[in-house]
Amino acid sequence: MANVTTATGRQEDQLAAVGAELLAASESLIPVPPLRDRVPGMTLQDAYTVQQYQLHHHLARGRVLAGRKVGLTSWAIQQQLGVDSPDFGYFFEDMVHHHGAEIPASHFIQPKVEPEFGFVLKTTLAGPGVTRGQAAAAIEAVYPAIEIIDSRITDWDIKLVDTVADNASCGAIAVGSVPLPVSVDALGSVTCDLLINGEVRESGTGGAVMGDPVIPLAWLANILGQQGVPLEAGQLILPGSFTKALPVVAGESATADFGALGALTIHFTD
Repeated sequence: MANVTTATGRQEDQLAAVGAELLAASESLIPVPPLRDRVPGMTLQDAYTVQQYQLHHHLARGRVLAGRKVGLTSWAIQQQLGVDSPDFGYFFEDMVHHHGAEIPASHFIQPKVEPEFGFVLKTTLAGPGVTRGQAAAAIEAVYPAIEIIDSRITDWDIKLVDTVADNASCGAIAVGSVPLPVSVDALGSVTCDLLINGEVRESGTGGAVMGDPVIPLAWLANILGQQGVPLEAGQLILPGSFTKALPVVAGESATADFGALGALTIHFTD
């Protein structure tokens, strides 16, 4: 990945213009055409540069980083997009909701929900070189979580560079207030149902998240570590979805049900 400031001349101008387009789309809720069709030869590094452009914009205006998300962690989704690794994005404190939250669907363009774990870190992880064991030891607690994904790209017409540039299609996060009573080493066998209006629509296990949901945490720490960016103690990290994403509209509720371990429900309003 390159920092936007390392691009030069025409390339820097073009990538900054694309980043500004996505920032405007997040305000107007009017999506933009796929980026891959309009930035000739757009690379994954270019896409992360566009993502970082937006992150720097938000931080400069006082938004507070709450954590990061890992996406594309299931084999099926990787096959769909023709990739062999995850991607990642970020979210701010004002994007985090809690159990029972009423969230206006009108704040999004085309929202979908995914059931996930939410890891709160007790120690900082600074890669490269972070092992699975070190990542597991850094987890203070595991919470039920739902990611609301959204796309500033028209009709979810995305390939890898489109979603990466668009902050890995992150819209908002919901996280429970009570940790799941489960050991980190047992996360792969945990099951979760995704319910819409109380009806089970999808089911999966923690093993669907790269075989072990701690692996994406170590991966993220190492990828960011190459840029000199640590995962800080206290941050919330979402390692990836148990299931495919489901669309939601106003009037619907979404539940991530971890059975006897606990559940998280959010409600979408007008």
